[in-house]
Amino acid sequence: MAVLLGSDGTRHAVARLEPSRENPEGYHRLVGGGVEFGETSLEAVVREVREELGATLIDPSLLGVLENHFELDGDPGHEVVFVYCGRLDPADRVPPQGGMFADNDQPMPVEWRPIDDASVRIPLYPSGAGALVRQAAAHLRAD
Repeated sequence: MAVLLGSDGTRHAVARLEPSRENPEGYHRLVGGGVEFGETSLEAVVREVREELGATLIDPSLLGVLENHFELDGDPGHEVVFVYCGRLDPADRVPPQGGMFADNDQPMPVEWRPIDDASVRIPLYPSGAGALVRQAAAHLRAD
């Protein structure tokens, strides 16, 4: 998955997923998906960003690895997520108001979530992603 910061460093792009039993208003997740057999996590995040957003991930760097235990509509899940940070080419691929993209031929709204998301009611997954987003934003501000 990828932390994709906006040019001003105050927000990041997220997919907005449908409501579930646990999250009746829906939920946000970082852009990107799973590693396919035979590819590295780096190859996977580059491929997923291309497939989901039609953009190239530039200068991807590994922020961290998260282990996430969750429930989705009552079904337990477990995933290990490699979280990368990078820039998009084209940089404006996700418009300021967000946009509609596709994930496995299914509509996928992508919107901007503030880095300082304490007032956002919609949860961000995977668990622990918010800390990595803030880390990436702090690194950007330091440069």
